[in-house]
Amino acid sequence: MKRDREDASAGKTATQLARIPLPAEGLRLSGGEFLPELVVAYETYGSLSAERDNAVFICPTLTSDAHAAGYHTAPEADPGWWDAMIGPDKGIDTNHYFVVCANILGGCKGTSGPASLDPRTGNPYGAAFPLITMDDIVDVHRLLLRHLGIDRVAAVIGGSLGGMQALNWAIRYPDSVGRCVCIAAAANLSAQALAFDIVGRGAIMSDPNWREGNYYGTGDTPADGLSLARQIGHITYLSPEMMRRKFGRERHGEPDESGARAAFRSNFQIERYLKYQSEKFVDRFDANSYLYITRAMDESDLVERYGSLEAAFAPVQAKMLIVALSADWLFPPEQSRELANALLRAGKRVSYCLLHAPHGHDAFLVDIEHLSDVIRAFLPWVNRPPAPEALPLPRDRQEVFEAITSMVQPGSRVLDLGCGGGDLLTLLARRRNAVGIGVDIDIDNVLRVTDLGHDVFQGDIDAGLAMIPDNAYDCAILSETLQVVRQPRAVLAELLRVAREGIVTFPNFGNWVNRLSLFFRGRMPQGGALPFAWYETPNIHLFTLKDFQDLCRMDGIEILELTCTSDCGLCRFLNAIGLRNAGTSRVVARVARTRTKR
Repeated sequence: MKRDREDASAGKTATQLARIPLPAEGLRLSGGEFLPELVVAYETYGSLSAERDNAVFICPTLTSDAHAAGYHTAPEADPGWWDAMIGPDKGIDTNHYFVVCANILGGCKGTSGPASLDPRTGNPYGAAFPLITMDDIVDVHRLLLRHLGIDRVAAVIGGSLGGMQALNWAIRYPDSVGRCVCIAAAANLSAQALAFDIVGRGAIMSDPNWREGNYYGTGDTPADGLSLARQIGHITYLSPEMMRRKFGRERHGEPDESGARAAFRSNFQIERYLKYQSEKFVDRFDANSYLYITRAMDESDLVERYGSLEAAFAPVQAKMLIVALSADWLFPPEQSRELANALLRAGKRVSYCLLHAPHGHDAFLVDIEHLSDVIRAFLPWVNRPPAPEALPLPRDRQEVFEAITSMVQPGSRVLDLGCGGGDLLTLLARRRNAVGIGVDIDIDNVLRVTDLGHDVFQGDIDAGLAMIPDNAYDCAILSETLQVVRQPRAVLAELLRVAREGIVTFPNFGNWVNRLSLFFRGRMPQGGALPFAWYETPNIHLFTLKDFQDLCRMDGIEILELTCTSDCGLCRFLNAIGLRNAGTSRVVARVARTRTKR
């Protein structure tokens, strides 16, 4: 069993220290101060290619260190903090990528920080360490990569604070980043998240042992304050549902203390859990580092800095992936979606998905099954087989896809609403050199579309397309989708708001086979273009070609081109003599908005 764990691991590794050469005056920080020396703790996994094009940089979280994967002594003893994600055949596959992770500037795990010795005094910096910003954190990591001979990374990946770093990379160093993965993060912290950080820092600074940040060498540390700060922070990492399921109101034995304090201590399991987590944290982390890093996180605000998210994302060249976690209330999904929407409005290549994550914010570290699949699919195909080709289609779908392809102009920007597994996007890219993005609600479809190399937005079409600007696409496609949405009329209106033209395909319920089935059998038809039984069909609006034509007339939509496919010889005959509503199995209509509504 141990051998299996080692095989699945990035292997035995060790944290290395890089002394970064600096100008004579030192490293200039965002606040104008200079750091005379710079040491960065880092680890690497996998091998750098001869072309140096397979590097992936992992942006650390608030309290993590450089030890992201593998182990120092034994796989079961000290695995890296993201060991489940990084390694052979994992989400970030070290068979193909050279992975680098480094400790944060201001940290306490080897990189220069408040506990480091100031070469000018020979004593720890303490409160004399200069204040840092998100820019400084990213700049130091960029200096490390250059020190390692890497000028450009295939991808930069981070969650939470790491996700905010990843955005900073993509905005400030667009030429240096091929792809960017931002997980459970935001453009800035919400007022609630700020409040937790502010109270946590207050707890540390209220501890008498903090001594204005100069407690090194005194024999005491602000352990009580740091413990309370960690408990406050840890509450935000778990979802209310996970806390209910894991602890509820369960109790253990007597309170852990005696005397007057015991009267005010509870014996709820949640209190014991928070105390256990904080004790572990105090043993491994420095209180000053917590102050410096949380302040840098709080002060990072893309909207305040650039005026708007669209302006912030204007320089971005990387292909972007924004991942939200369903039960995250520290960085709720709305904040991740705000990022993705702004990137889309700014005309950038972006994919977005919302993962079911009942653990809450911590899910990207502990519950990574789907996240691993998403990242594996999104990463560039460096030294690994290309994505699979589109699957062969049934004959009737082939006819529909051929008709759609003929209606799309070469080089068009295409939006595929209800894109399924991405087969149509792949066909349009190959045949028409179209650049497309898909929208689908199903995570399995999102994974496959991503692996095919297309951009995809996970979302409910019925919720609207507010994230897409007017006339952003040359063509928007609803392929076998209009009949499954709750509000087809509203969806059609949105279709022709975001694109100059639309292509709509749907099964024609007016086909003679369906009519006869209802007339003679008295039951809903099943087969052909309507393959599902009535009780499991996704089709919630069954309509005919004539119904669609009437709706278009009523809503001021012009049918520019109409293709009607048929499943049998009689159907083709009926079409030929003009009885298309009776002979058509599937309809392909190219539509546009008329100038005046009738």
